[in-house]
Formats: sequence, structure tokens, C-alpha cells
Amino acid sequence: MITLRSPAPSDRERIWAYRAEFLRAGDSLDGTAALDRAESFAEWFSAVEDNRRAESVRSGMVPATSFLAEDAASSLVGMIQLRHCLNDYLLHFGGHIGYSVRPSQRRKGYATEMLRLVLEEARRLGLKQVLVTCDAANEASRRTIRTNGGVLDGAIAEGGRLTQRYWIAL
Repeated sequence: MITLRSPAPSDRERIWAYRAEFLRAGDSLDGTAALDRAESFAEWFSAVEDNRRAESVRSGMVPATSFLAEDAASSLVGMIQLRHCLNDYLLHFGGHIGYSVRPSQRRKGYATEMLRLVLEEARRLGLKQVLVTCDAANEASRRTIRTNGGVLDGAIAEGGRLTQRYWIAL
């Protein structure tokens, strides 16, 4: 069982350990509000809080809500971000939702459950459909999206990468 909750200052060590695991694995931290580029937890947390509201969202960003995904033992297994609207970049490549599952916790169904739970949040925001994208080579992510009702709406090639776009009706 997975639960989603907002990050808090008390999560600093857990989030930084999550970040370190991805960096050691050379993996991308999708859906983490640029955790990989943050100089400090305080900087990252401030950005997450600012980006929650349209009046304080950072330049070039859209309002978004970030969540920690915890298992039944309250271990941090994933992170997921729900963007409240789309800009041009997100419409083509990023979508409404980005997520990642800790490398040591993959293949346990966490991503599927995380996406299902964040779709409930999207409904509460009043969204009628959401766009979720993934790299065409990422079979696990494609399966997660399709399991949650994703319907392929094509793919966009750029910079040697093929991004598939899926719409999920709410």
C-alpha cells in the first residue's frame, strides 16, 4: 500500500538519501521538482512550496504539487509531481505528471499505485484529462500509464529521444 503526502522540512535526510541513490545509479529524477539540480534541501523545498501557488510560481514554471510516496512502513519509495496546467514544453514533452521510483524499490507496482493516487488529486483540482509522457524505450513506464487508462496520442522525436504522449481521461 502506498500513500502520498506533501514533503516537509523534517524529510530532509530521507529526500537527500533518495536523491543520492538516483545520482549513484546515474538515473533521472523525474517528478522531483529538479531535486537533482538543487544546491541544498532548503533551496529545493523553497521551490516546491513556491510552485504550489500560481501567485508565487517560479518564472517559466507552472503551478505544481509535489508528493512523497511512502510504503506501509513509511519508507520513501517514490516521488510524483502533479502540474496543474501545461505550458508549451509540458504539452509536448513533460505532461501534467512526472514520477520516479527509487531504484532499489522498482518492480513492486509502486509507480502504478502512485499514478492512480495522483490521478485522484488531479480530479480534485478539477482537471478533466491529464497528459502523461514517457521515453518510448521505457517499457515499465508505458505499462504503468496504460494500466491507469493512458491512451497513446503519438510521439515526438527531439534530440535523439522519442517521447510518447498519453492522455488519461478523468
